[in-house]
Amino acid sequence: MMPLRSSLLGAGLLAVAASTHATEGVLDIVAPWEIGSTDPAKAGYVYTRLQIGETLVEVDNQGHPRPGLAESWTIADDQLSWRFALRPGVRFHDGSPLTAEVAARALQLALAKPGMLTEAPIAAITAEGDELQIRLTSPFAPLPALLAHSSAQILAPASYDEAGEATRVIGTGPYRIEQLQMPQKLTAAAFNDYWDEAPAIERLTYLAAGRGETRALMAESGDADIVFTLDPASQARLQRNQRLSVHAEPIPRTVTLKLNAGHPFLAEPEARRALSLALDRTGMAVALLRNPEAAAGQLFPPSLTDWHLSEVAGAERDLEQARALLAGLGWQADDKGMLSRNGEPFTLTLTTFADRPELPLLATAMQDQLRELGIELTVNVSNSSEIPAGHRDGSLQLGLMARNFALVPDPLGTLLQDFGPEGGDWGAMNWHSPRLGEILQQLLAQTDGETVSGLRIEAAGILHQQLPVIPVAWYQQTAAVSNKVEGFSIDPFERNYRVSEMRWAQ
Repeated sequence: MMPLRSSLLGAGLLAVAASTHATEGVLDIVAPWEIGSTDPAKAGYVYTRLQIGETLVEVDNQGHPRPGLAESWTIADDQLSWRFALRPGVRFHDGSPLTAEVAARALQLALAKPGMLTEAPIAAITAEGDELQIRLTSPFAPLPALLAHSSAQILAPASYDEAGEATRVIGTGPYRIEQLQMPQKLTAAAFNDYWDEAPAIERLTYLAAGRGETRALMAESGDADIVFTLDPASQARLQRNQRLSVHAEPIPRTVTLKLNAGHPFLAEPEARRALSLALDRTGMAVALLRNPEAAAGQLFPPSLTDWHLSEVAGAERDLEQARALLAGLGWQADDKGMLSRNGEPFTLTLTTFADRPELPLLATAMQDQLRELGIELTVNVSNSSEIPAGHRDGSLQLGLMARNFALVPDPLGTLLQDFGPEGGDWGAMNWHSPRLGEILQQLLAQTDGETVSGLRIEAAGILHQQLPVIPVAWYQQTAAVSNKVEGFSIDPFERNYRVSEMRWAQ
């Protein structure tokens, strides 16, 4: 605890927390993410998580679209025109009404900035009576998922300046901003004219605290009612605190091992399969991540129900099978168990980065595990930019990284980036499956539920068999919650803190 207490940053954050601690009826939330802007394109996730801003489309726990500010939508037969019927009677926090014209203008501004809407082939966004119409240049079935992204939240006209920049956050959510102190703190109160059920908790504060130790200490001391993102050591310690409950939920972010399939040692699927079988995922999940359920036997976690292969076995290690696969490819072990083929030793370099502190630890463990197989692995801990740079210049051999498959609730957009004909900076390298490419293109235009489900499972199966990237671990979102709070749950897509569903314990 001494390094934390002596830290100026930690002390400053605790001072801010102490100034609001123990205010009756105020829910104090602490998380790592700073409030960098009032513009949804830059920091919209903060405002949707705190239920200040809302989007046309929401999603359920499986990532399926459901009504948000749009109560329904229809698609033209040619799939080039989408019409969204807005909820009647919705008002912004400044009292102004939500209309199709207002929603269209907000999305037009979003489309003009870097954000998820630019991924769709949008020709025009217009108001047609009480409906909003989006016209496309080609079919794009995941459009509702893009409209659920925080950068597409609908703000009141008064939020924007003459240049179209959002200088205020005037949303439609159950909470409205009372005070904003960027980049660290926000206070909000319940919005009395909210279109849906009024929240039970009337006021909240949000504090951005980057240090995991600081967040854990605030949970222990009572300076926070809810603390998000716990490091494994703090999570284990807080689980013993009787005043707290610790929650963990798998999220669609996976630690993956990116392979250069053009490398002569990694070109065959059997070689990639051998590397995968040599990994002790369960051991790493238990010892390093402190969570046995984090061991990833496939790319997509259970939270991505439509993409998860339910019939696939777990993440068991099988060195014997791995050795047999490599022997079939001509690799032979010397008297020390190290492999070579045609006089070349089986040596590889793995590049990773320390921005996510678990990655170097996992890389070191994998170095030991692959040595048992007879592979000499050199670990290069550098900047995250080295992985995409190595992809582009062809120098990367292995890269250990974390990939988020739910930047939008439908992973299709990420898969198109990662597994297209040229691969992707954070996906395949020198590997392409024509059939997978066909499936991804079909999913862009396909809206029949049963057909879509079958295509998704087929795509997941190809990735599982061919292993252009090797899954290592699934991330979990974690939170420590005061026993004063009831009704807490974690959104697996990290869109919403669900404060409006919580209440104070009686």
